[in-house]
Amino acid sequence: MIDFDDLEARNAPLNAFTDFDRSAVFGDGPLAGLTVGVKANIAVQGMPWHAGLEAFESRLAERDSDVVALLRQAGAAIIGVLNMEEGALGAKTNNPHFGPTHNPHRHGYSPGGSSGGSGAAVAVSLCDIALGTDTLGSVRIPAAHCGVYGFKPATASISQNGLEPADLTLDAIGPLARDLDLLEQVSRIISGFGDDPLEGSGAVLVDHGVEVAPDIAAALDAAVTALPDTPSAVSLAHKQSRIRFAGFIQVSKEMAAHLRGIAVSDKLSKLLTYGPKRSVTEFADDYAILAETAHAVRRIVQDHGFLIMPSVPNTAFPHTEPEPAAQADFTCLANIAGLPAISIPAGWSEDGLPIGVQIVGPAGAEASLFAQARKLDTKMGAYRPPQYPPVSEPNA
Repeated sequence: MIDFDDLEARNAPLNAFTDFDRSAVFGDGPLAGLTVGVKANIAVQGMPWHAGLEAFESRLAERDSDVVALLRQAGAAIIGVLNMEEGALGAKTNNPHFGPTHNPHRHGYSPGGSSGGSGAAVAVSLCDIALGTDTLGSVRIPAAHCGVYGFKPATASISQNGLEPADLTLDAIGPLARDLDLLEQVSRIISGFGDDPLEGSGAVLVDHGVEVAPDIAAALDAAVTALPDTPSAVSLAHKQSRIRFAGFIQVSKEMAAHLRGIAVSDKLSKLLTYGPKRSVTEFADDYAILAETAHAVRRIVQDHGFLIMPSVPNTAFPHTEPEPAAQADFTCLANIAGLPAISIPAGWSEDGLPIGVQIVGPAGAEASLFAQARKLDTKMGAYRPPQYPPVSEPNA
């Protein structure tokens, strides 16, 4: 039996779920006995499919998305719908219509986004597995900020049927969990998995032009030191902020067309003006940057086996502060290249907030990528569940 009264009580301080399905039951299969929360832009039959948008608040999904159907078939109970950034554009999860989701390690702080409800719900065991979507980093950013594990599959390896899109060329549905074994098990069920080896000692990104917080730089150094071999230093032709901005422009342009005529908040409305107002020449430059970056990242993982980077250059921040623009500067690379990536806990800031690092590998080498992540996770041992209810002051 699923105790929904308990779930609703424990959800209240976080606002991770917007809706529960009290009719949810377990089935038979490898995931029997496990519960799943689903980001609100992924269709769950009979449940709100609002994508964080007020205009879709009363829309109910007529059928399961392909990914949800696979989890049901594997025996999992789909228990409800998770809060998210409006339209999945942003990395804060302070939704103007459904309220803010709070970081499970620090009340009043962002859990990251756009899959903030997914990260928070998994972290405090409101569900065993959460589905998020990752367009420029929206699974791995909340995984890092909430201190859990997140996987972005290769774009071509997972169905987008039943997804309210941000940009289908960048979107990937991905799971979050509290351990790598479950994350891999779920990922194998919902996405294509290859057994190619990772050939090489890895690479680490340098000269990226991103201001990285000292605690995060130290965590990355510790992760690099934990690798069995010294990774190669690599750089890209363009600074990370320019690459991320080019990705944002593409998403803005696609979402503006998709949501034309749909009422949105002033904030989202402003974000949706950036893409359409770019000139033909400017957009051609943006597209060239994305194409060059995709080629370069694929070449790096082909030549070095995998790429290791911070998941996010900053730790979680208060909802009262503006969202740092650079949050997706590292995560966007895997989306632009269409490659699989895993974020794992890598340490803690001085004031007790979680830090994540990510590894990106080639499509077709997902099993090897998880094996590398597991070796690193074992050596670092950085996972730590949050105090519940979440504290509101550092070291409280």
